[in-house]
Amino acid sequence: MIVAGFGFRGAASHHALLDAFERACATHCADRLATAEGKAGADAMQTAAQHLALPLIAVSDADLTSQTVISRSETSMAQYRTSSVAEAAALAAAGPGARLLAPRAVSGDRMATCALAESGQST
Repeated sequence: MIVAGFGFRGAASHHALLDAFERACATHCADRLATAEGKAGADAMQTAAQHLALPLIAVSDADLTSQTVISRSETSMAQYRTSSVAEAAALAAAGPGARLLAPRAVSGDRMATCALAESGQST
């Protein structure tokens, strides 16, 4: 299973999320989407999930902060206590033993990020 995790600014459009998703998924296909619990209900996220026809997993703040990520965002660290919401959400939703497939991808307008994590378990 591959999970696409998202981080995005409040003003991000669903187009920004889809752009980040396309950039992240250049070589892999995602089975599920994930983001922080507080972002899961955002119109842009809901619209992107509907467009992609993939289930969306809301990840708790505690699960975000327990993940080891590779990208660094001071804004994310200040607000979510993780330096990459996209990477942390993907890892948390993919489950124990998950690994990042690459660092997060950034949308062209820099409003959204997407990272892919592969489950460490057989599905």
